[in-house]
Amino acid sequence: MPVILMGYLNPVLRYGVEQFCKDCVRTGVDGVILPDLPVDEYIRHYRTIFEKHGIHFIFLVTPQTPDERIREIEKVSKGFIYLVTASSTTGIRSGVSDEQIDYFRRIREMDLSLPCLAGFGISSHDTFETVCRYTDGAIIGSAFVKQLGRGGDLKQNIHSFIEAIKKSHPGKRP
Repeated sequence: MPVILMGYLNPVLRYGVEQFCKDCVRTGVDGVILPDLPVDEYIRHYRTIFEKHGIHFIFLVTPQTPDERIREIEKVSKGFIYLVTASSTTGIRSGVSDEQIDYFRRIREMDLSLPCLAGFGISSHDTFETVCRYTDGAIIGSAFVKQLGRGGDLKQNIHSFIEAIKKSHPGKRP
């Protein structure tokens, strides 16, 4: 199962990009998401380092990202493209809106070369299943982290949560 780290650029810069990539490889990290690293800066300063170490760099697109920019992101992304489902902070939401479905359809019609996984607000079987109808998969963050803090048998909590998300959807992995 691929391991993806998500964080911010400043701690990576303080750590040292080269050392960060080396340690990612050493510890089994496959990809990185740094949402505050602009595409142009990535290409100009960091792309060669990440590629040298075989670390996938994953970019985010939002409903407001123009098609031209999405094509630019497609050219430099590795692994997948992260579709941010809404212009807000991450967290648990109750459903998927018509605007979000229109956004997913727009992305699908672009016929991108990389898988597109949607995240932000995916927290239940229903939201997972709805998003997966229009994308290549869904990313569950906040709801999963919440399970980690429940207490009790951690392994069982995680297993139960994943099973509840998957329910009758064995083809997609949360």
